[in-house]
Amino acid sequence: MAEDKTPGTRPAPPATAVRLTALTKDFGTVRAVDHAELAIQEGEFFSLLGPSGSGKSTLLRLIAGFERPTSGRVELAGRDVTALPPHRRDVHTVFQDYALFPHMTVEQNVGYALRVAGVRKDERRARAREALATVRLEDYGARRPAQLSGGQRQRVALARALVDRPGLLLLDEPLGALDLKLRQEMQTELKQIQRTTGITFLLVTHDQEEALTMSDRLAVLDGGRIAQTGPPQEIYDRPATAFVAGFVGVTNLVRGAAAQRLTGRPGTYSIRPERIRITPLDEWDRAGTGSPGERSVTGRITDIAHAGPHTRFRVRLDEGGDRLTVLRLNTSGSALPARADTPVRLAWDADDAYPVPS
Repeated sequence: MAEDKTPGTRPAPPATAVRLTALTKDFGTVRAVDHAELAIQEGEFFSLLGPSGSGKSTLLRLIAGFERPTSGRVELAGRDVTALPPHRRDVHTVFQDYALFPHMTVEQNVGYALRVAGVRKDERRARAREALATVRLEDYGARRPAQLSGGQRQRVALARALVDRPGLLLLDEPLGALDLKLRQEMQTELKQIQRTTGITFLLVTHDQEEALTMSDRLAVLDGGRIAQTGPPQEIYDRPATAFVAGFVGVTNLVRGAAAQRLTGRPGTYSIRPERIRITPLDEWDRAGTGSPGERSVTGRITDIAHAGPHTRFRVRLDEGGDRLTVLRLNTSGSALPARADTPVRLAWDADDAYPVPS
């Protein structure tokens, strides 16, 4: 439909692909999902992020129809599907174990659901090949799953889920079995496929970097509750709770007397380690004072860990004995403190100490 450009009109808001209202799931005395409220827009790449036991996989199973809620409602594309079984929801799920049929070819695996649905053979083959082209496996249709790498099998499972063009694709820890390099490559692949198809993707993961890298928006779960929802940068820079600050990335959480010493204010604060500058004390003294609006403290390095692109320092502060973690990029020509017990000064912009509820 063409956009209405009549003066004074506004574009229609994006349609809602998924809406959860007060969704709750109990397993006996254990509440796995606690009054979840969530709206996901059509065409979004959305992630549910949380540690084991936070309720994210249960929430996905409630959306898919594999579990029935104790209370609350699930709507897909504006339709109440709370009481409908999985096969009556316009949803497909990709699991970590791929679940490919070993005796079938790749093309037969991808077209299997169409075969069950009674789609004609010529159309089935054409759509299977189209789905394989989407995941860049158009030349692999005649192979068996055993002849493929782990990343290729994952893409076949994805093509099988995309072949009948669902309105919503659920991905339950789909990259968990892959090694780090392949997982990072598949993150890029999945995001590109999502953009190409325009299908709403809902990813469940415990990997913070994966969620931050791939998502348009994400929800962080804590003990069955949604602790915060928003774009990755917002959740990273402005965490709503101390749990979110500590779980999404690495941070220094300072409270009580330590917060008063380090920020000059009471409360609880998150200071991301990459926002802290570390300078050998003698070098700082030669350079003079820091910039306006900075906070700075002195201390001694207790631990140094080299991690490829960056170095992580642990520093024990002279006043109060608090310990802070600092991350420093290993850029060309940068001079880093090289030894433990080196006296240093740490500095950060006052605004980089972000207040969070205790």
